[in-house]
Amino acid sequence: MEDFALDLLDSPPLQRLRYVRQLGFSYLVYPGANHTRFEHSLGTMYLADIACRKLQLPDDDRMLVAASALLHDTGHGPFSHASEPVMEDYLKRSHDDISGIVHEETGDILRRYGIDPAEVCALVKGDHPLAGIIHGDLDVDRMDYLLRDAYYTGVPYGTIDAQRLIRYILMSDEGIVVDENGINAAESLLIARTLMRPSVYYHHVSRIGESMFHLAVQEYLARDRGDAGALLGMDDAACLQALRTARNGISRSLIGRISGRKLYKRALYVGTDQVNATAFQDGMTLDRERNLAGSVAESAGVDPHTVLVDIPPFPRDMSMGVRVKSRHAVVRFEEISPRIRTLNETRHEQWRLGVYTLPEQVEKVSDATAEILHVKKPTRQDTLF
Repeated sequence: MEDFALDLLDSPPLQRLRYVRQLGFSYLVYPGANHTRFEHSLGTMYLADIACRKLQLPDDDRMLVAASALLHDTGHGPFSHASEPVMEDYLKRSHDDISGIVHEETGDILRRYGIDPAEVCALVKGDHPLAGIIHGDLDVDRMDYLLRDAYYTGVPYGTIDAQRLIRYILMSDEGIVVDENGINAAESLLIARTLMRPSVYYHHVSRIGESMFHLAVQEYLARDRGDAGALLGMDDAACLQALRTARNGISRSLIGRISGRKLYKRALYVGTDQVNATAFQDGMTLDRERNLAGSVAESAGVDPHTVLVDIPPFPRDMSMGVRVKSRHAVVRFEEISPRIRTLNETRHEQWRLGVYTLPEQVEKVSDATAEILHVKKPTRQDTLF
């Protein structure tokens, strides 16, 4: 491994990723899902370097892309994507905004090897001519996490042919394109992303764990007057310890239940066919979810902290910005592959609104939620699943 990569790996931001789980609370479902962002960062750098060599990029560009691949996840909070809503609501940034980390903690290392920290930040954010390698529709970031997540969970859906896909990417005047011989490999990546969503990334047990974590954090920040920036800069263990020793009993209770896997249960779990999903397409903040949970709790006659409302972002349509190079022209991916429309329909069908509560309160909370959200009764077909 080259010196610049070794120096970056030894920096505090990357060492912290050794203790941040890649899949958040998925370990509550899949006992093997204990892999970390550190491993994923190494894998992303490895695939990025292969892609750079395939594209015959000069050494300066190759080092820039490899450094960006190593640093691309340093902006994640504890439990990775589980803390993303907290980050967006309280710090008004996403995990792709790594400028503070890069300039303050790794800038000297990057400059020592002639790598511009500003270019690294732009590449990770997606605002750079080479961003498509690690931040695009067929990026090496997705290739690595799909393969890695499938391996550690034991779920077969994430299997893709990363080497074949990299073999058929090309650099053109329009940016990165894929040769028509790589169409099947590209489609396999899109299919894998779609199938992994309900079985891993949006599994209801993971979502329950995340929702309990969100409320524990909200109570800690409000009642203990905790510092959001400090909390989100911790690793998983330090964050859990802060919440486990909080002064307020709600945070302590919720983290205790997560640690002992005494999770809330589904009172309601419905798709677009049973609720007006368009009302939530603009997104939900944690405060809006808590207000809705409060209304449900009041109607059901239970304590507000025993009701959790989970309304994930409505799936955006996958659109393949990468174009395909055939023998005669460079065309839109959709012109070659008709499967994207079907996959987008599948993604919409996978969306679920969840309401979770204590096991003994499920019936009361379910009835209250159904009335407040005007939930339609399941069709005959739904009752078969």
